[in-house]
Formats: sequence, C-alpha cells, structure tokens
Amino acid sequence: MKPPRRLLAALALGTGLFGGPASAQPTDDQVKAAFLPKFARYVAWPASAQPAADAPFTLCMIGRDPFGRALDGAAAGEVIDGHSVAVRRMASAEGAAGCHMAFVQGANPAETSRMLAALRRQAVLTVTDGGAGTRGMIHFTIVARRVRFFIDEAQAAERGLSISSRLLALAANVRPRR
Repeated sequence: MKPPRRLLAALALGTGLFGGPASAQPTDDQVKAAFLPKFARYVAWPASAQPAADAPFTLCMIGRDPFGRALDGAAAGEVIDGHSVAVRRMASAEGAAGCHMAFVQGANPAETSRMLAALRRQAVLTVTDGGAGTRGMIHFTIVARRVRFFIDEAQAAERGLSISSRLLALAANVRPRR
C-alpha cells in the first residue's frame, strides 16, 4: 500500500511552513510540529468522542511545549473531517476533557507517566517524544538523524481509536492490536 502523499509531504517540508529559505533545514521540533495535526487525519475516534458539528478538533499540549508557534502554524492550515484544529496548552492533564489528541511531555519521565495515566480512560490520541520515558500511542524518535515515530496500535484500540493502515505503514515500528 502506498504511503499517504500528504503525510509524506510533511516529511519533506522545508519551505513555507517553517518560514525559512528553501535551503534551510527544519529543526526536529519543527518537523514534529508539522506531523502532529496531520496524524489526526489517519485516526478514527469513537462517535462519543467526535467534536460537535460546529466545534473544532482539539489538539492539546500537556506539560512542556517544545513546538510553540511552529505547532500553531501547522494546525492553522489543517481541517480534520470538516473541523478546524484548535491548539490548547495546559500544564497538567486536569481539564483535558474535550481533547481529541494530546502531546504529553512532563519535566521528567515520572511526570509524563502520571500525565498519560490521567488520560487512560479517555479516547485521546496520546503522542510523546523520545526522552519522555513512558510512551503514548504515537512516540517520536530520531532514527538515522531523521524524525520517525513508533505506534502502539494496541494502546489506541484499548481506547476505541482506530489507526489507519496508511499511517501504520509509515511508522518505524508498530505494536499491533491484540
């Protein structure tokens, strides 16, 4: 199966989104920020977790935010099933009701684990980064100096989320459903 062209295009970004010249190399955090809102295009949420007809799709930053304006710019141009993408930032997982997707990064691995545990009963696609310790459903890493990601399909299925085979095909590794 061919990888989705739009997601592959996100891998190749180096102009426009990052505001630099064509020869400028985006940072790893800029590439990750570009990926984040695009992941949602390849995930199906249970009906009970869908946004209302006039509500945005909510991407939450819980804990540390390494992306800043790069994420705001990437999210501004995205539409998920007819919904704009709103970015919410919060210090902890308290108040995360209404988040459809959450990038979770505590000050240390134990804090990241606590934040992820607070989201365990919600249909929220969790994303973590290499140094986070505990992994979310999608986990960024660097392989051969390139931003890659792992997918825990089993964890997503436990929360009622279904990840498209198109996204699974792009992952560096997948922990399959049970």
